[in-house]
Amino acid sequence: MSKVAVIFWSGTGNTEALAGFIGDGVAEAGGEAEVIQVSDFDTSSLDAYDAFALGCPAMGSEELEYDEFEPFWNEVKGELGDKKVALFGSYEWADGEWMDTWKADAADAGVNVVDTLICYDAPDAEAEAGAKTLATKLV
Repeated sequence: MSKVAVIFWSGTGNTEALAGFIGDGVAEAGGEAEVIQVSDFDTSSLDAYDAFALGCPAMGSEELEYDEFEPFWNEVKGELGDKKVALFGSYEWADGEWMDTWKADAADAGVNVVDTLICYDAPDAEAEAGAKTLATKLV
């Protein structure tokens, strides 16, 4: 059984909702999911997981949240090895450029990104379905 860490930062609750849908999708696909706020994740436990879903909304001018999530990302991106990783988050302006930038940074670091998911504002039924589809790629 695949053990998947769904690690997220959320300001308005939209990315947190996506994290919950991904966790549900992992369980429905036969995996074990732990949905964890980034501030509660112990980076020394990376080896305990088979895959990761990492979530952060677009902040500022299309950036990762800089107080908690970006430092976490910079610490772990070189440690993920060939484990499956999905990136996800929500946005409320612009066109989702932060995800393109994040995915490029992941590629430069050698992260095995299997999928990404962005959601405009609050997740709807389509975003929920996308989150569950993304989850199956991690199990």
